[in-house]
This record gives sequence, C-alpha cells and structure tokens, in this order.
Amino acid sequence: MDLETIESVETLRQTISCKRSEGLRVSFVPTMGFLHEGHAALIRKAAEMAPVVVVSVFVNPLQFGPSEDFDRYPRDIEHDKKVILAAGGNVLFAPSADVLTPINLEVMVDPGSLASVLCGRSRPGHFRGVCTIVAKLFNIVQPDYAVFGWKDAQQLIIIKKMVSDLNFPIEIVGVETVREADGLAMSSRNVYLSAEERRRAPVLYQALEQARHRAIIGDCTDAHLLRKSIISRIVNEMGGRVDYVEVVRISDLVPLNDVEIGNTMIAAAVFLGQTRLIDNVRF
Repeated sequence: MDLETIESVETLRQTISCKRSEGLRVSFVPTMGFLHEGHAALIRKAAEMAPVVVVSVFVNPLQFGPSEDFDRYPRDIEHDKKVILAAGGNVLFAPSADVLTPINLEVMVDPGSLASVLCGRSRPGHFRGVCTIVAKLFNIVQPDYAVFGWKDAQQLIIIKKMVSDLNFPIEIVGVETVREADGLAMSSRNVYLSAEERRRAPVLYQALEQARHRAIIGDCTDAHLLRKSIISRIVNEMGGRVDYVEVVRISDLVPLNDVEIGNTMIAAAVFLGQTRLIDNVRF
C-alpha cells in the first residue's frame, strides 16, 4: 500500500471521513519526525489496532523554550516516509507551521499540576505546547486510538489525563521504550552525541535499572538513597550534568519517600555535553 501524504486539514478530514464510511477504524501516531526504530514500534502497534494508520510529522515550536534546539532539531521527511511505510503506516499528515501554529494563536491547553514536576519544572511551558498541539491533532484526525512511547513517560501520563478530563473519545496506548543494544533509549536527539559521549550515554539506563532492581528485591526502598546512587553514577561514570532524578508515583507523579511496588517510576533527565537525555524505569 502506498503512503498518502497530506498537508491540509481539510484534505485529511475528507480522507479519514472516506475511510470511516467504509467502516474502518483509525489509529494515530503523532511525531516530530526524524523517525527511528522507536517510532517504528509505535507505528507497528498502531497498525495492529486499526487498518488506517495516520502518522503526523510536525516539529512543534510551542514545546521548545527560547534557548532550546528548535532550529537545529533534525529533520528528514523523505527518510520519515520510508520508516512510516515500512512500519505499516498509510497516511502521513505533514502540516506547515502556519496550519497548526498561526501567528494569532491565543487559546492554549493548560496541562495542570502534572506539568509542574520533572521535565515540566525545568522546561516551563513545554507541556502546554505539547497538549495544545496534540489536542489540535486529535480534533483534526479524530482517531479511535493514539499511540505514544513510555520513554516520554510524563508526556504519556499527561496526555492520558487530558483525554480523560476533556472527554476525547480516544484510547491512549503506551508502548515500551525501544533501546539500542547497549540500553540507551532511542531518541532523535542522540545524533547530537559525540562518539565519546555516545560511549558513556548508556550509564544513565544502567544506573536507573540498578536502582529498580535494588528496590524490587528489597535491598533499598528509600527514595533518597536510590536517587543518591543514581546521581553518583551519572556524575562519576557518565560525566553527565543532572537536570533531575526523581522517584515518583506513576499515577500522579507525586514524589515518594519510599517506593510503592506497582506504582513507582524513577525518571531522570541528564545533560551529556549539550545533549539532554531522558529515561525512566517503572515497577
């Protein structure tokens, strides 16, 4: 099946309406492009759930801070088309900035308290930008299912809350983080890493996984001590600069003093050189 590439809202709505008139269900994977195997896993999951798989590629300026990497964020739409088609996607929505972020855009989606912690604390306004564009995309595509990755766990949790609170008739599906052979979470920003930084980058996941294992077997359940052990490895072995390392409840992202098996996430954001890496483990 060919990949249908659409840039206008009206054309996409007409295409989806036609598909629905045939009784077909629709799944959706929103992305910022420069797709890798992690994105492919999301698209494959979406293809399992519905015959019409819409993938959007849009580098959202609303979720970047003034000193962040919007202008240099990697882009390669022809590569993206190949990944989408190979993974089972059949509709690409690639709107221009003026379609989703016109200069007179004023109404935004407030993500609430879930956006005040973790990445939201160090990137103010980030999740407001994410939620605004995702809400617009949901309104345009009107999918039955939308698929997100657990690598961006806070984003996934916030999107689930937004869908619940705003009564979107959409099932949000989370897919586990796809990793390189050495454990590094796949990310479009990994291309920023130098060869030496790339060699040291897997320490982040190793430190998180070690803490998760210690908590599960009961060796250490104290959140402060777990954080301390992770930070030590990040600084001393990885050579990274810690943005945050937090032990929180998955359900509401509230910090924990002691782990709660079945509802705990250890999440971290680390700068390695100029590259900001995020990762998490849940148990």
